[in-house]
Amino acid sequence: MNFVRKTLSLSQINLSYLEWNSGVNHSSDTNLLLLHGLADQALVWKKLGDQLSDRYHIIAPDMRGHGESSKPNQGYTFTEVIADLEALMDHLNWSKAHILGHSWTGKMAAIWAKQNPQRFNSMILVDPIFIMKLPRLFKLTLPLLYRQLDCLKLIKSFASFEEAENQAKQLAQFSGWSDLQQELFQATIEQKPDGTWGSKFGIPARNEIFEQVMEVPGLTEKIDLPTLFIQPEKGVNRMNWQLQPYQQYLTQLKIERVAGNHWSFLVEPDSFNQTVETFLNSQIMVKL
Repeated sequence: MNFVRKTLSLSQINLSYLEWNSGVNHSSDTNLLLLHGLADQALVWKKLGDQLSDRYHIIAPDMRGHGESSKPNQGYTFTEVIADLEALMDHLNWSKAHILGHSWTGKMAAIWAKQNPQRFNSMILVDPIFIMKLPRLFKLTLPLLYRQLDCLKLIKSFASFEEAENQAKQLAQFSGWSDLQQELFQATIEQKPDGTWGSKFGIPARNEIFEQVMEVPGLTEKIDLPTLFIQPEKGVNRMNWQLQPYQQYLTQLKIERVAGNHWSFLVEPDSFNQTVETFLNSQIMVKL
């Protein structure tokens, strides 16, 4: 195991995070912050962290409401989540970092970059969702969406661990059922007080995060940061019109297609990790 798990106690929550390569003196150019998507946790970045840990100081938090971090009944606005991450960076004495966000945190990263671009060396957006503000009418479709999204299908109660595992094996993020995916599933699930099994991710976080994703536009003005957009072949951003906001607002945008689905880093990790590594190394070379 190349990482260690640590916990940062903030004023309202505890933030759990994984850390790779903390014992080497690094410059801010090699700080890397990895942010997971909805209902996931930091462990999704295990292969990427292991691959890059010889050159980068890497931090991957369990976002509030996820994994081993605190799960308050409210407090999932973009503002509060960004405050968590800035507090984490301050704790690490990081003035800036390369920041990667997947899905929901991809949109959050764009909002953060607009507010505080000085925190970023570069930005990596992995198949972000709903980058623009959505019509209020869309809220009526949320119950249907909640039932359809693979990332949310482990929230319900399962009578046994085996029943939950059988469900997981049918989901896109666990396609292939690798050793990492099995480890991730086991870390995602927990036994509830009534004896049933279900995700550590809960309803309050789901509801408020989706409201934020709907109501807050992700891109509204030009952002002048080196940005990599990772577009999985079977991801959610497959159409040219979906890429237009990124092309309009991100002045240093590079788009790279990779194999796999929305969770390409789990189902096709080799090509995904190489794409990230090539981009990051190019950013370091620019500064040399």
